[in-house]
Amino acid sequence: MFEPLRDTLLAVDRYMHLADLPSYLEADRRLCALYADPDEWARRAILNVASSGKFSSDRTIAEYARDIWHVEPCPVP
Repeated sequence: MFEPLRDTLLAVDRYMHLADLPSYLEADRRLCALYADPDEWARRAILNVASSGKFSSDRTIAEYARDIWHVEPCPVP
């Protein structure tokens, strides 16, 4: 039904904004289904955070200050 419209939009989409629309919509469908299951959503959210490795903007800035900029922290009273 919408194939002609889709084909027209894709034909004039020089920057390929719509090229991944089907996969985006499929991912959105899966996301909505997952969000509708609070227990599974929470389980995955917890696993995501637990698997996220060490990262902190404070740590990163401190490493840059020490290793790249070679400056000392300035204590704030």
